[in-house]
Amino acid sequence: MTPHTLFDLSGKHAVVTGGATGIGRMAAQGFAAAGADVTIASRKIEACEQAADDINALGYTGKVVAKHADLSSDIGIEAFAQDILASDAGIDILMNNAGRTWGADLGQFPYAAWAKVMDLNVAAMFHLTQALLPALRAGAAIHDPARVVNVGSVMGEVPMGDGAYSYAVSKAGVHHMTKILAKELAQDRITVNALAPGPFQSGMTKFAIGQEEGVARVNERVPLGRIGRHSDIAACVQFLCGAGGSYITGAIVPVSGGINIATGPSIFGEDT
Repeated sequence: MTPHTLFDLSGKHAVVTGGATGIGRMAAQGFAAAGADVTIASRKIEACEQAADDINALGYTGKVVAKHADLSSDIGIEAFAQDILASDAGIDILMNNAGRTWGADLGQFPYAAWAKVMDLNVAAMFHLTQALLPALRAGAAIHDPARVVNVGSVMGEVPMGDGAYSYAVSKAGVHHMTKILAKELAQDRITVNALAPGPFQSGMTKFAIGQEEGVARVNERVPLGRIGRHSDIAACVQFLCGAGGSYITGAIVPVSGGINIATGPSIFGEDT
């Protein structure tokens, strides 16, 4: 292993759900830049195809292809899994990124918002991983494990509802499921880790940081002074899925600018 190959993913095949936009697209670009071929999947196939075209136009060694996937039901999960398993590409990396959120004030948060969010963010993540285990196991090796990367959230680490109660709880579930699967799949030479992102610009956060005014406001609330950049996600997945991540499993990586360790004011005052 030489330094210039530490982040090389040439010859690998990555599958990224929810890969048309946001963090999934950032990760897909990072994989392609490192040489991996990438399948991105989304309910909106047109957006997925556009994302694949845009990334491929950047001239990376790795190529991106788009597939339709509706992971909101067991039928959709099974159909997508069978489509992937039927291909000749194999799977070296699975990134479970597809998710949804729901916002409403406490006192008016609807019952239906729990099932919709938990089903996609937690149950679908588990069942797709389970369905793709044969392909992940087939490509796994003791010195180069297969990789699963789940997308959680800093809201799953710290107690902030911010009107997205079922989302925050679902992401805590993602973190815990990540650790459970990491423990159970280590014997199969499959690592399972999660990202816990803070604020990144995406369709899900457009309401808050879609405009410069919102970005400036949120920047001031992040301990490191800024929202996340595309490269923050790309570099993390290159690390976790390259040589650097081959001996790491069960980790929740806080890509949140320090929000994960932010606490309240000093109890005894600044002069103590």
